[in-house]
Amino acid sequence: MMTAVVFAIAVALGGWLAVRPLLARRAAWPHDPPDVRDDVARAVSSLRDLEFARAAGTIAPADHARLRALLERSAFTAAAPARTGAAPVRTIAGAALLAALAAVLVVANLPREAGDRAPGALITGSVPQLTPSITSLEAEAARSPRDIPTLLALADAYRDEGRIPDAVTTYQRVLTIERDNVPALNGLALILYQAGERPGALIAVDRVLAIRPRDPDALFLKGLARYQAEDWRGAVEVWRVYLEAGEFHPAAPMVRPLYAEALRKSGG
Repeated sequence: MMTAVVFAIAVALGGWLAVRPLLARRAAWPHDPPDVRDDVARAVSSLRDLEFARAAGTIAPADHARLRALLERSAFTAAAPARTGAAPVRTIAGAALLAALAAVLVVANLPREAGDRAPGALITGSVPQLTPSITSLEAEAARSPRDIPTLLALADAYRDEGRIPDAVTTYQRVLTIERDNVPALNGLALILYQAGERPGALIAVDRVLAIRPRDPDALFLKGLARYQAEDWRGAVEVWRVYLEAGEFHPAAPMVRPLYAEALRKSGG
């Protein structure tokens, strides 16, 4: 609480120092000065209209002389300078007090509102995890055993958790429901490639490219296989299409320098 009080006093003092120059007698509270040019323009326009009325004979000579004298005074006589007053002290003091109270409330309540945080977490608290857990996905898959989106999400979750056999089984389960399911084929291809089963992975990749010739996941893996086999021309051929179709694919930043190297080594 002592820290909050010290902080509030510092804020109030800073506000006072910021507005102190406005409280001097020589300073004037900001205001919009009257625009004299507008008054002169209106008076000159009225004088012109008055002369037209005199020439047309629609105004008596006495009235013309009286009105012209009035308009000339308003057009060509400088108005008295507007009086300026010192800045209202009560307004400044009230603003400083409100700023100090706001600072006290922030310092006193923010730690409690933020809650417990892990090192490096946001001060406003952690965002609730929106990704379904494996347990909830398993329960949903048990309720709807042919729900392909749920099965794919479950297989991806298994793979991310390192439960590779469960991921393979779930991908294969999807393929028994839909033989040419591209996400399941890509998932199996990636697992096989990471396990060193390159021929099986490329069979799955070729099935994907037969269905979807510009699929970024399949093109990435096929180009990588050719690059690692030092088939530079083949890697360039595949990755050229990949970089066109998958400009924003997660692996694109990694592929670009490898593609440049393969292009150089292929002599292209």
